[in-house]
Amino acid sequence: MARLILLCSILIGAGAVFCSSMDPFLAKRQAMVERDIKGRGVKDPRVLEVMGRIPRHRFVDRRQAGEAYADHPLPIGEGQTISQPYVVALMSEALHLKPTDRVLEIGTGSGYQAAVLSALVREVYSIEIRKELADSAGKRLAELGYRNVRARYGDGYFGWQEAAPFDAIMVTAAANHIPPPLLKQLKDGGRLILPLGSTMFSQTLTLVTRQGEKLKVDQLGAVSFVPLTGEGTRKKR
Repeated sequence: MARLILLCSILIGAGAVFCSSMDPFLAKRQAMVERDIKGRGVKDPRVLEVMGRIPRHRFVDRRQAGEAYADHPLPIGEGQTISQPYVVALMSEALHLKPTDRVLEIGTGSGYQAAVLSALVREVYSIEIRKELADSAGKRLAELGYRNVRARYGDGYFGWQEAAPFDAIMVTAAANHIPPPLLKQLKDGGRLILPLGSTMFSQTLTLVTRQGEKLKVDQLGAVSFVPLTGEGTRKKR
């Protein structure tokens, strides 16, 4: 009697299991990694592996599932978007994440970036300022089995004080300055990445490394993100 053998991919840390034999998007996801991520210079093997496993089509509207592995943003409602795969991979790689790290994400959106981070680190804390998106992302992440992600509704400008300090912080919305509360919640040696700039939909991806009382700043290139809202719109440099 023949037996059907299912090959499953287990995301260590997240606890989520996906069976490739039942995934009609596997080939598209692999092509995305080779063409749009590895092909554009992302080298971290852990990031490449995770990007090849996370089911991005589960984080967009079903009507957009066919576009889920194209290298461009997609609308997720509330005037927000899910970032293009290359940018997700680039930001994840730039933080030089370790399996033991604790990471804060500002701007949960659909939950896709949080899912990617969850497979790379020990704990992810994610904040979303739009209540509807926060609720739907939290529910989606729980249903998909990402047990090491804590998501909540709130203004990410102020961070997550009770869970600080963090090894890394990722801001997935554009700001015209680095929020001071986030710097205070970053460990010595910790890294913070954000799209920095005052021009609408055109910023510089910026990596900040805390070195004692000093900050090391590296500019990684031009990006385009929707703007930070809440307190971030009222504070100016």
